[in-house]
Amino acid sequence: MSAPAPALRRACLALAAVTSLALAATACGGTTKDSAKDDDAGTSSHAKADPGAATKKGLKVAFLPKQVNNPYFTTADKGGEKAVTELGSTYKETGPNSATDTSGQVSYVNTLTQQQVDAMAVSAQDPGALCTALKQAMKNGIKVVTYDSDTKPECRNAFVSQASAEALGRTQVQLLGEQTGYKGEIAILSAAQTATNQNTWIDFMKDELKKPKYKDMKLVKVAYGNDDAQQSFQQTQGLLQEHPELAGIISPTTVGIKAAAQYLSGSKYKGKVALTGLGTPNDMRKYVKNGTVEGFELWDPAKLGELAARTAVALSSGQITGKEGETFKAGAMGTFTIGKDGVIDLGKPTVFDRKNIDDYHF
Repeated sequence: MSAPAPALRRACLALAAVTSLALAATACGGTTKDSAKDDDAGTSSHAKADPGAATKKGLKVAFLPKQVNNPYFTTADKGGEKAVTELGSTYKETGPNSATDTSGQVSYVNTLTQQQVDAMAVSAQDPGALCTALKQAMKNGIKVVTYDSDTKPECRNAFVSQASAEALGRTQVQLLGEQTGYKGEIAILSAAQTATNQNTWIDFMKDELKKPKYKDMKLVKVAYGNDDAQQSFQQTQGLLQEHPELAGIISPTTVGIKAAAQYLSGSKYKGKVALTGLGTPNDMRKYVKNGTVEGFELWDPAKLGELAARTAVALSSGQITGKEGETFKAGAMGTFTIGKDGVIDLGKPTVFDRKNIDDYHF
């Protein structure tokens, strides 16, 4: 996924099915903490956090995704709704029907401000376009959490990040190493050659490969499918023609991994060439079940939504302010620490395989 906003926006833009297309464009269209830095960062307020403060009940918490009725955000926001309800507050979801209706999303922020909600969780369509509206919301005492896709840091109190770029890069290599027995030639099927987030992940992949346990694995090529299904399919074919002894492929884009799986599943390489990367369960289910793919990864959007909700309530309760170093308890999810620029990492990506893939529907 030229997927987890500027860095991840190109992650999933070209899947064949309409539903998959909508999902792909958003599930990975967010930012990781490494791709949302800003020189004017200043996320925390001057208030002092009180970790021991009671959790307020009866709060009005609104979720504003990039696009309503999108499978990815429906899953994420249901996670948020569950958490808000458990915490004794009121949940609502609102937002545009198009994932590119930035002016519409701004209008929704303004409406929520007028409605005097206590907190809003926003997946920003654009890192800067919502800033004026979000700053006005904060001036009105509304706590603003971004999730999946960030704004500039000064335009919200905290950002719940899917995972760090380092975690996404290294874990994909770790998965492929396990699947290939840490031996053989490997290749990477990326999105666009200029995609910042993809290149950042690939840098971490290369660094991970320097570790002694990967001494028998050799990266022979990085190919680019430009987040186009047909190009990615053809690039996969080309990789195997050029490197017939290839042991495995990493594709850190949902478009690429699906296209590669489509090619492998109909070729003599099925079950012989390992494939992993970033994908969605709905796209990859059949390839896991037919033996083409052993396992791949992505974050769990329901957990992302839950953490966004719990962060919003913690902010509204005064338990945190968004300042670096603050910690808070997020129910059964555990304790989280706020990082630089108000970023909270969800954690390592979820690995999907034959054992658990039917538990996820997005």
